[in-house]
Amino acid sequence: MNTEDGNKFQKIYEKERKIIEPKIKNVLKGRKPASLYEPSEYILDSTGKRLRPLLVIASAKACGLNYKDVYNSAIAVELLHIFTLVHDDIMDNADKRRNKVTVHKKYDLSTAILVGDILLAEAYNVLLKDGRGDFGKIAKAFTRALTEVCEGQSLDKDFETEKSVSLADYIKMVEKKTAALCAMCCTIGALLANADDKTIRAMYNYGKNIGIAFQIQDDLLDITGNVKEFGKNTGGDLLEGKKTFLFITALQRAAGKDKTALLKVIKNKGITPGEIETYEKLYYKLGVIDDAKDSINKYTKIAVKNLKVLKNNEDIEYFTWLADSLIKRSK
Repeated sequence: MNTEDGNKFQKIYEKERKIIEPKIKNVLKGRKPASLYEPSEYILDSTGKRLRPLLVIASAKACGLNYKDVYNSAIAVELLHIFTLVHDDIMDNADKRRNKVTVHKKYDLSTAILVGDILLAEAYNVLLKDGRGDFGKIAKAFTRALTEVCEGQSLDKDFETEKSVSLADYIKMVEKKTAALCAMCCTIGALLANADDKTIRAMYNYGKNIGIAFQIQDDLLDITGNVKEFGKNTGGDLLEGKKTFLFITALQRAAGKDKTALLKVIKNKGITPGEIETYEKLYYKLGVIDDAKDSINKYTKIAVKNLKVLKNNEDIEYFTWLADSLIKRSK
C-alpha cells in the first residue's frame, strides 16, 4: 500500500473518530446523581484510539451501510469496552489509564464499581437505538462477547497464581479477554447490514485475529513503549508478575541463571522498579522481543486473509491499512 492510500485511510479513520468522540463523551452528560455520573463523565472524557467503535462502523460500511446508520451501536461497544477497563483497573489496582488517574484511585472503589455498572447498562440501552438488522443476533453477539471478556479476565487472574502457563493457555485467554470484543465489533457491523453468514464469519475472524495481534503488541509496548505515548508506566506487567507473551516465551527458552531470574518473578509475584532494565535486557538476550513481533505479524496476516470475502477493494485496503497501523502503533 502506498503512502497516498495510507494517508487517505488515516483521514477517514480520524474523521469518523472525531464524529464518534463527542457522542461517547456526552452520552451520560448532565445526569443525576452527580456522585455517579460525574465520575462516569470523567472516564468517558479520556481520549482513546476508539478502535472498537470504528470497527463497527467500517464493518457495516463494507457490508453496505452508511457510517451514520450505526453510530449508536458503535457507541455501545465502546461503553462496553470502557466498562471492562474500569473493572480491570480495580482488579489490577492500577494507578493510571491513558495518562489519567484511574476511577477507583481518583474517587473510591465503590464509586468505580458503580461507574462500570452504569456504563454496561447504558451500553445495552444505546445498542437498542439503531434498529437495524436482526436485533436478537446482535444482542446475542454483544452478550457473548461480554461473557467471554469476563472469562478471559478470570483466566488472566488465575495465571497470577499458576506456576506454569503455556503459550496456548495465553492465546486462549487473549481470545476471550481482548480479541472477543474486536470480533464482536466486526460481527455486529456485518449483522447491522444483514450480511450473509460467510461474510459475518469472515468479519468475526478478522476482528478476532487483529485482537490477538493487538494484545501481543500491548505486551510488547509494556517493555518497549514510551510512557508519555503508551499512557502507563513501562514494565508494569513485570512489576505485577503478569504472565504475558514475552514472559511465557522467555521462561520456555531460558536456562541456568536466566531461568532462575524468571522463576524469581513468579515466586515474588513481580519485581521491583529497579529491576525493570535487567529484565528488559534479558528479554532482548533471549530473543523474545523478535518473537513477539513475529507473532503480531502472523496473526495480522491471518486477519487480512479473511478480507477476500468483501466485494469492494477499497474496503479490503482500508481494513488492511488498519491492521498494519495497529502493528506499527506506539501506544
